[in-house]
Amino acid sequence: MSNGFDAESDKKKKKIAVISVSSLILVAMVVAVTVGVNNAPQEDLDDGGGGGGGDAHDHGDDGEKVSSSTKAIKTICQPTDYKETCEESLMVEAGNTTDPKELVKAGFKIAVEKLNAAIRNSTTLQELAQDPRANQALQNCRELLEYAIDDLHDSYHRIGTFHVSKFEEFVNDLKIWLSAALTYEQTCLDGFENTTGDSGERMKEFLKSAQEMTTNGLGIVSELSKILGTLHAPAATGRRLLDTDMPLWVSDGKRRLMQMGTGAIKPDLVVAQDGSGKYKTINEALVHVPMKSNKTFVIYVKAGIYKEIVVIPKHMTHLTMYGDGPTKSVVTGNLNFVDGIQTFKTATFAAIGANFFVRDMGFVNTAGPTKHQAVALRVQSDRAIIYNCQIDGYQDTLYAHANRQFYRDCIISGTIDFVFGNSAAIFQNCKLVVRKPLDNQQCIVTAHGRLNRREPTALIFQGCHFMGDPSYLPFKKVNKAYLGRPWKQYSRTIIMGSQIDDLIQPEGWLPWMGDFALNTLFYAEVQNRGPGADQSHRVKWRGIRHITPQHAAAYTARRFIDGDAWIPVRGVPYSSGMM
Repeated sequence: MSNGFDAESDKKKKKIAVISVSSLILVAMVVAVTVGVNNAPQEDLDDGGGGGGGDAHDHGDDGEKVSSSTKAIKTICQPTDYKETCEESLMVEAGNTTDPKELVKAGFKIAVEKLNAAIRNSTTLQELAQDPRANQALQNCRELLEYAIDDLHDSYHRIGTFHVSKFEEFVNDLKIWLSAALTYEQTCLDGFENTTGDSGERMKEFLKSAQEMTTNGLGIVSELSKILGTLHAPAATGRRLLDTDMPLWVSDGKRRLMQMGTGAIKPDLVVAQDGSGKYKTINEALVHVPMKSNKTFVIYVKAGIYKEIVVIPKHMTHLTMYGDGPTKSVVTGNLNFVDGIQTFKTATFAAIGANFFVRDMGFVNTAGPTKHQAVALRVQSDRAIIYNCQIDGYQDTLYAHANRQFYRDCIISGTIDFVFGNSAAIFQNCKLVVRKPLDNQQCIVTAHGRLNRREPTALIFQGCHFMGDPSYLPFKKVNKAYLGRPWKQYSRTIIMGSQIDDLIQPEGWLPWMGDFALNTLFYAEVQNRGPGADQSHRVKWRGIRHITPQHAAAYTARRFIDGDAWIPVRGVPYSSGMM
């Protein structure tokens, strides 16, 4: 064992090494793309033009630049799904640059331009749309595409902050944000299901290039680790925060809230239905929350039933909200699809701004099973934490829409697809409670919406309990229950270390429609227990995976969502590895 002086010396040496490598790494990335270009035979670069005049010499230089840029573009577009779109777009936008970083940024810029064009076109389409649902879908598209643009902007600026010591964080952020942008684009198109007219098809055409460029960006970023690997550059591992560490956005006054519970902390705002606080509704309080803040802002919601639709907007960041308990401080609504509201907009409570943290509250959609899709809680906040909350509904109860999310000690109830979305979400020690559906319905717990094989998203359940509500159990043989079904092509769900009761059918999983996604999904069950955990009669689809605990470790909070960097500081119970 080394002494303290040796350890300190080692730390200094490592720091110097990291700084040195960081200053060279982007140059090395450029070299990786262009080294073959500059060493190519001269005849490959020359246009065949003749002799020694000044004009001919200048023309040759231009030819070399164009050739170098073309090869750089072809190289960086190589791992993409839509190579032709990638190459043609970058040829126009990137000029003669051979810098991979600038080429990637150019790709993001093009995608943003395409999305802005789609937003403009959606306004025109909305003026022409006769179907109220199509009109609403177009309105939602504008909002969703703005979210996509924000994530692409974040990705664009993140490229400029590259530092090798935070390489994994850098790549993970880009992949998550690009995945979110892709999700918002698809959610826009999903809104045209069950509509009349041609608005949906036209919107699909408007979004085609933007979706392809967003997907291409995901492909390029996914290859960064391999690029650095070929350069023998050290890929830093994610840093685990020590117990005494706190991110800069956690102010001194809020640390006690994170680490000591809520009882002794004075919040920034108090909401109380009985008039004992400054505000009687949550929405009244939200008006006074600062936007784009880098510091935690705390709202205390006293016991009461709050009948209101609440939205934490995109730029309301680092908001913490806590109540008196999941059955005491309850937000309730009844928006639903049958009454003409798009699923995306039915949420009783929607959390969009990054770093949202809520604890000790309840969220309910009371629309009931006859109203079909009716969301109680929609979360698209990146690095969101939902702790000791109860989320009740029927169909589509929890919309884990996008980005990184962590749920701990929660109760989530519903009937059909009651945990759905395309987030990278980890659920620990949660209860998934199947409720009684309509007479002719089956029950499905999950419906993950992963669109592309490179997306870093999944629904992951650790130490959870899949169970039936007492009112459902007498009907479990009639209204059969399943762990999940594939909403999108690359749906991914992992259940490990959990209790699965006998309400779950032996087949375990249900198809969406025909053989859709059965070969491309990723479903895995690892070290579960209970009568419903027996895998001997599970469906035999190609996408059903039998993985080892060692493989399953890749889907733990530390590794899958870099949870050590942002969850422990909140003071909630947390398991970074296998449970």
